[in-house]
Amino acid sequence: MTGTVRNYSKTSNVPKRPFESARLDQELKLIGEFGLKNKKEIWRVGLTLSKIRRAARELLKLDEKDPRRLFEGNALIRRLVRIGVLDESRMKLDYVLALKIEDFLERRLQTQVFKLGLAKSIHHARVLIRQRHIRVGKQIVNVPSFIVRLDSQKHIDFALTSPLGGGRAGRYHIPFTPRVLETNFCFSVGLTLERFIDRFS
Repeated sequence: MTGTVRNYSKTSNVPKRPFESARLDQELKLIGEFGLKNKKEIWRVGLTLSKIRRAARELLKLDEKDPRRLFEGNALIRRLVRIGVLDESRMKLDYVLALKIEDFLERRLQTQVFKLGLAKSIHHARVLIRQRHIRVGKQIVNVPSFIVRLDSQKHIDFALTSPLGGGRAGRYHIPFTPRVLETNFCFSVGLTLERFIDRFS
């Protein structure tokens, strides 16, 4: 009998020095700029970036004509270009080492929704995504950290089922005017509004 296969690998790395002033200031700035929930979201991107840079460093040690460097290097660069992290004019391994965390945070769905003008703020963009108002193509995506590819960027829009995208209207707030309060009281005691007015006028 086979069980489910679990992936126990780490998704983020905790900083070695927990109270480094410069790093704390930079992380706080990134959280505010990109509307992140906590610092673990930054560390998760940092781990991804470190793996990519490590792979690039290993390939740069090899000869330029080495088959492994040609094959794996081109695959790595193409993948980074496809997600919009690396520009097409900088398709070299040397430029991979110059990538920063901000380059990956720019490609998040939350950031793209805000930059396309679908949300009033970066924090409003996160709320819209979590409440299933945003789709990429035909698929509703409710993950703010979803990495948007360049070819998918033009397909970001409101979901067809969302009230914001022309779907069924959602609930709305009814202001509590005296007339509404009278009507609610009548229903609670089992009287029509006319009989209520006759009895208490």
